[in-house]
Amino acid sequence: MRGASGGMLIGIPLLYTMEVWWIGSSTAPSRMAAVLLFSFVPVFFLMRVSGFRQSKDARVVDAVVDSVDALALGIVCVTAVLILLREVTLTTPLAEVVGKVVYEALPFAIGVALARHFLQRSRNAGDDEGEDGDSTTAEATAARTGLHSTIADIGATVIGAVFVAFNIAPTDEIPMLAAASSPTWLLAMVAASLLVSYCIVFEAGFASQAKRRQQRGVLQRPLTETAVCYLVSLLAAAFMLWLFQNLDLGSPWTMSLQHIVLLGLPACVGGAAGRLAT
Repeated sequence: MRGASGGMLIGIPLLYTMEVWWIGSSTAPSRMAAVLLFSFVPVFFLMRVSGFRQSKDARVVDAVVDSVDALALGIVCVTAVLILLREVTLTTPLAEVVGKVVYEALPFAIGVALARHFLQRSRNAGDDEGEDGDSTTAEATAARTGLHSTIADIGATVIGAVFVAFNIAPTDEIPMLAAASSPTWLLAMVAASLLVSYCIVFEAGFASQAKRRQQRGVLQRPLTETAVCYLVSLLAAAFMLWLFQNLDLGSPWTMSLQHIVLLGLPACVGGAAGRLAT
């Protein structure tokens, strides 16, 4: 889960890039193999530095195994998102599917490999902070309570959502994806967005996860925070689409809603990253 969350944080913008879809659709198998081999190299070196293991002296064979795991996880997650975006369907030729997935998997796998690097300490160490008598941490946790904590999280969500959505809102990908979406797939997109946001902040074991669960803000319970911050991310996505004239207020509201929900996934990933940084 931690690796998949790291992959989403790093790789989500490229998943909304149609040039990568087109390149993957027309790539020869030999080039696909070369791209996959090239993807393995940076992931391997990142695994040697951080990787999935707690031990700092992991063997080369361990790093190779972890690199294969990271690439496999990246491929699985990228395929799932492309299916959600309707860029991969049952009618898509297999060669085209493989090409899209291979090209999209590179940044995703790097994000998987960097997942440990986002951590200040392991999940267990984070849970034991209070037992170590860390007065600074206790004071910081006490300060982030009530309305102040809620406002801080909403602000961080807006900043993170705008930062990620800014790269996607002005492009033609959102209208293209909306044309292929149906109400069922939009509901699936909403569910996936909520799940990804919740996992990144509350389940992936990133830094300060234990402190986030102890906050006493107005909307600071994990489920309510996830739902509210998703709505905030949708508002940020709507504003960015309007700002770049990709949201026609004169069009049917269902069309506008499609655009907002589709941009909502990367926006809520950015929002989750923003809350992690606070």
